[in-house]
Amino acid sequence: MRNLITINDVHQQFADYFEQPDLKPFLYLLSKKLSEGHICLDLTQLQAEQEQLPEYYSFRDNGPAVLAHQPLIGTAETLNKPFILHRDKLYMQRYYLYETALLQYIRSLIVAEEPLRTERAAALLQQRQLVKQLFPPATDLTPDDDPVDWQLAAAITGILNNFTIITGGPGTGKTTTVAKILAILYAIDPEQKVALAAPTGKAAARMAESLRNAAIPKDPLIAAKFRELAPSTIHRLLKPVKGTPYFRHNSENPLNYDVIIVDECSMIDLALFTKLLAAIRPHTRIILLGDKDQLASVEAGSLFGDLCQAQETLNYFSAPRAALINQFAAPAQQITAIATSTHPLFEHVVELRRSRRFSGHTGIGKFSKALIQNNTAVIRDMMAPGADEQVVIDTTYSEQLFEQFITGYASYIQEKDTLTALRKMNELRVLVAIRDGSQGLPAINRRIEKYLSDKKYIHLTSAFYENRPLMLTRNYYEHGLFNGDTGIIRPDENGVLMAWFEDTDGQLISVFPGYLTLAETAFAMTIHKSQGSEFGKVLVVLPTTEVPLLTRELVYTAVSRARNKVYVQGSAETLLTAAQKFVNRGSGVNTRIATEIGNN
Repeated sequence: MRNLITINDVHQQFADYFEQPDLKPFLYLLSKKLSEGHICLDLTQLQAEQEQLPEYYSFRDNGPAVLAHQPLIGTAETLNKPFILHRDKLYMQRYYLYETALLQYIRSLIVAEEPLRTERAAALLQQRQLVKQLFPPATDLTPDDDPVDWQLAAAITGILNNFTIITGGPGTGKTTTVAKILAILYAIDPEQKVALAAPTGKAAARMAESLRNAAIPKDPLIAAKFRELAPSTIHRLLKPVKGTPYFRHNSENPLNYDVIIVDECSMIDLALFTKLLAAIRPHTRIILLGDKDQLASVEAGSLFGDLCQAQETLNYFSAPRAALINQFAAPAQQITAIATSTHPLFEHVVELRRSRRFSGHTGIGKFSKALIQNNTAVIRDMMAPGADEQVVIDTTYSEQLFEQFITGYASYIQEKDTLTALRKMNELRVLVAIRDGSQGLPAINRRIEKYLSDKKYIHLTSAFYENRPLMLTRNYYEHGLFNGDTGIIRPDENGVLMAWFEDTDGQLISVFPGYLTLAETAFAMTIHKSQGSEFGKVLVVLPTTEVPLLTRELVYTAVSRARNKVYVQGSAETLLTAAQKFVNRGSGVNTRIATEIGNN
């Protein structure tokens, strides 16, 4: 029996590879934590973690104290060991080195910007008329709205700093803010070299498209610069060395850009985050965009969330910085929250708080906020039939509701024009949390296919049947297509079935389906894959059994993909349990950035 357990438990295999008995329980938990996305094992939480140990492992009476005397465990001073013990946290060496390097690169950017701020502020003041044109006084504020123009504050922060984080929920204007930053920077220097990147090609292309189409005042020269913006995945930007985990662009061969803008940063893991910052020159501006409340990366680390939450409170500024920002703001929208802080990220992280898409007091905005805040009273109230026009919570998993929603796919199927059909298809989507079981992705897609087939909307004649929706699961650079792009199968003018996609210019791309070897049916998609997308209507199907990954961040991400209406199929217990659980990945970033980054 013990051998069977050893074969099936990869964490035990890892721990048993090392011969020191005292180490085994720690290494078992460390391996398990890494598989769950944590960077390290927090030794102050061992009592709670002990329940996860197999019965044949146990901590000795002296607990973590034994680690200080182990030959395989190093410290910040002795890094040539496979494991590192630092500030009550146990790391695998490479993750400790990644975390350390990440903090050093952030520090280098912040130190390098200090002597440049005076010159940058002067250049900004010379563009006073443009800035005021880009940020006119708000005329639609309600008494419940935060009056401060945080987009303006974020834009000035991004222009003054080398390292800037702009976070905000759906509809708060992250991309619009960046478009205004670029308009100002191009006005200051039209020769600015700008790179746009994101974890996925789809997200990068969407950001570039949004920036080009941003409804902001642009003279012809600046408009031409926007049209030249070329999106890229982070991997493609850094240029991977084939067959290795390394990139051609690194600390010794940095990227040759003046401004680098990275979207959907919550999806970036620790290793890639560190390699990206390593390839940035200290005098380059980097602007990181994302929603701190969304899902973290699939791999180890929740770096974007960690950095956003490193300070107790966001959106405080020093008196001089507030005075500069207020020179451009309408009197009623000026910053009044003044503070002083020695935290390295002070005045480097700005949260956009006003959603142009959702109100925080009704509908999807209210429900999203309740999920993130674990407001059980509001969640329960919104479960009542007819409680809200935008949010429908179906605790019974109604077959009628499911079929009524998926009948909406008939709109794109019956549309003759392929480009219009693609756009109609992307107006609704079924989102699932898991891949296995009756609420898993394959099962839900098959269920939808069967219903539409029974209703004669589709005909399942082959794998690539007409009107099958596809989602790519890898990048196809040779076709200008990216992981996450969605298309449909339709015949061309010669009757040959092709896969059709819309490019960033709104034009059709057709590719022979046989070339797209990694693609899956996309009537339904996972919540993870939906990050960065938005749809008119969304149906979220939650699992009926308890799943560890079902957290408030997951449900929030799913719900906030909808612009107009969201249906949630899930029991009251499932929803309330998910709202109680949150992603709290172990890392040393928050502690170390406050205590080490400013003292090196």
